[in-house]
Amino acid sequence: MKITIFGSGYVGLVTGACLADAGNQVVCVDIDAAKVALLNSGHVPIYEPGLEAIVSGNRAAWRLSFTTDIAAGVEHGEALFIAVGTPPDETGSADLKYVLAVARSIGEHVTGFKVVADKSTVPVGTGDRVAEAITAELVKRGFAADPAERVRLDQPDFTVISNPEFLKEGAAVTDFNRPDRIIIGADGTPAGRRGLELMRQLYAPFTLNHDRTMVMDVRSAELTKYAANAMLATRISFMNELANLAEDLGADIELVRRGIGSDPRIGYSFLYAGTGYGGSCFPKDVSALRHSAAEQGRELRILAAVEEANTAQKDVLGGKIRTRFGEDLTGLTFAVWGLSFKPNTDDMRDAPSRVLIADLLRRGAAIRAYDPVAMEEAKRVLAFDLDGGMGRIDFVETAMAAVTGADALVIVTEWKVFRNPDFAALARGLGRKAIFDGRNLYEPSIVEDAGLAYFPIGRRQVS
Repeated sequence: MKITIFGSGYVGLVTGACLADAGNQVVCVDIDAAKVALLNSGHVPIYEPGLEAIVSGNRAAWRLSFTTDIAAGVEHGEALFIAVGTPPDETGSADLKYVLAVARSIGEHVTGFKVVADKSTVPVGTGDRVAEAITAELVKRGFAADPAERVRLDQPDFTVISNPEFLKEGAAVTDFNRPDRIIIGADGTPAGRRGLELMRQLYAPFTLNHDRTMVMDVRSAELTKYAANAMLATRISFMNELANLAEDLGADIELVRRGIGSDPRIGYSFLYAGTGYGGSCFPKDVSALRHSAAEQGRELRILAAVEEANTAQKDVLGGKIRTRFGEDLTGLTFAVWGLSFKPNTDDMRDAPSRVLIADLLRRGAAIRAYDPVAMEEAKRVLAFDLDGGMGRIDFVETAMAAVTGADALVIVTEWKVFRNPDFAALARGLGRKAIFDGRNLYEPSIVEDAGLAYFPIGRRQVS
């Protein structure tokens, strides 16, 4: 099948590469010429395990290409996926300017029948707005506004499908190839049924063992994506709140997690206490869902609390450091392990490390930072956060190099490489012999035996 993907960011690139790997002819359209050139050379601008090999292999097999030519992209695809960014605007709602710009471009160039699939995370009602934008351009070209008239006159026509993504950064290729569900939102018109059948054919190779396709109306599909991310964010904030309470009560949040996670009605996923959620999805999607509710005159009180709890949680490590060393941290150096918002990605969007580092620097401390993947991206975003004032941040090449000359270690991201350190070496290297663990990687007794003070989240502290 011939497929066009508009947008070669995280979602668009993974979608295009995996669909090409299934034997489709895929063209990815992006307005960033430098990115297109990089991708056409077989390299990718983001870190995602397994992705670069798939891009390079399918480029070599002529199943995947990248272009800035919008008209050629529209002409190529039987299905046109919109996978551009929907960043938050000043109100907290998702900004649809890029989505609607693609829709207008489709309307300007479409011939024949096209299935337009919204892959971007968009508010409920966006499918209607995309259809209106495409129709407006068709009318400008002299075609009928009524879809029935376009069919009767054999004019260009289309249907808008909602096909939200459910990809976890760090496991996106696996998630796409082995989906736990495929949501397709379509209307009941003949064009909608035709689009649904095409989408079923497209995803058939990914559901051979068990059909996980769920068909619903467009608006329900749009809401499903926001509801899923809001639920996961809620679980994270709930566990963080419990972790803080566990410290007050002398309980161990890890034991609590195992106890409640064993209940099949609850399960273990997204029940780990830590420094708060970040990334490209949860923060903006929770905010956008609250904004959509507000437009209907409804307040989502649980999600307001989720956001408030998450904002506060990003200062928990900083609070533990201040309790230990005081408000003025001048003269102290902290090793920071982990900069990306989660492991197996270089994504720094809303990463808790950004809040922590800015606070430590503001209080006079110096930083020795290490991340297995996100160093270059961290340098870029921290330079922006700190308005170029990065003189007291030293980015080093190994985890142990960060410890050299540091007073204390702060763990922000749970990369596997941090899970089994040489505690004796840490005790020798850290001037104040303290670890502040934002991901509960270690058993307190093991750290205690090494002669180190240990400050996890919601567990017994060793001081």
